[in-house]
Amino acid sequence: MPPGEIVIYTDGAARGNPGPGGLGVVLLYGTHRKELAEGYTLTTNNRMELLAVIRGLETLKRKDLQVKIYTDSRYVSDAVNKGWVFNWESKGFKKRKNVDLWKLFLELYRKYSVTFIWVRGHASIPENERCDQLAVEASHRDDLMEDSGYVDNNNESFISFS
Repeated sequence: MPPGEIVIYTDGAARGNPGPGGLGVVLLYGTHRKELAEGYTLTTNNRMELLAVIRGLETLKRKDLQVKIYTDSRYVSDAVNKGWVFNWESKGFKKRKNVDLWKLFLELYRKYSVTFIWVRGHASIPENERCDQLAVEASHRDDLMEDSGYVDNNNESFISFS
């Protein structure tokens, strides 16, 4: 890893889509390593994939870093690498899902020099496998948080019958 480069591996998981979900992040910088995991009560896999990237970027303290993000999410990597998210933004994210997260992502993305690398999931890539493990374990925690962006944007679907 060249000096000034940080590598971030990310993964998201949902048990049901929607359902309880989690995210996992592994950050590598020189000899330093940091792992992050969060679990949510009700969310989607795509939201967890994107939120994992956001959490990784939020962790960075220096703006002069070259950032390589490895993800097994085509949703995230293609949106950036193929320029879709910038087109969505120019059209006000009309008829797009996860607008709250995409806006937050773009704010963070523009602070760094970021390269996305898509990797095949469950292909024995150790750090990707670790992120998957972190995400799945986080989705099973007792202290799951609310994904308010998902609930706020989909509340008509959550009518409680007692």
